[in-house]
Amino acid sequence: MEKNNYTQISILTPDDLQKLKPNLQADFDEFWSYSILEQEVNNENTIYIVAKQDEEIVGFAGLLVILDEATVMNIVTKKDKRHLGIGTLLLENLITISKNKNVKSITLEVNERNTSAIKLYEKFNFKTVGTRKKYYNNADTAILMTLYI
Repeated sequence: MEKNNYTQISILTPDDLQKLKPNLQADFDEFWSYSILEQEVNNENTIYIVAKQDEEIVGFAGLLVILDEATVMNIVTKKDKRHLGIGTLLLENLITISKNKNVKSITLEVNERNTSAIKLYEKFNFKTVGTRKKYYNNADTAILMTLYI
């Protein structure tokens, strides 16, 4: 797994999952409850990675792989560590994992209001392929984006 001077990326372990449990929603986002994340991590078709700085979990990301297609389940950075390149590092690693698994395309959905994430995905050549109206909280539109490898 790739790392930079401050952040190390590795496969998310059961111990990492336990470390996330007490502060998952407060430190990250309210989208993923512990039980949902636990189910995702234990799915044989998913791969979850974690970003750490001095053993502190500062981000995680998940990828669902079915045959030669992958779906980014999430890329989450700790609220007080955002805009420091951690999301970029996680995405780079998800793309590398996908290539190593001979995936032909990676798809994700992103809230239309999350302009920083959209810019990140565009930087990696993800293209908009569709939308889902009122997808988030029955209000915001999800933008579907795909990277063809």
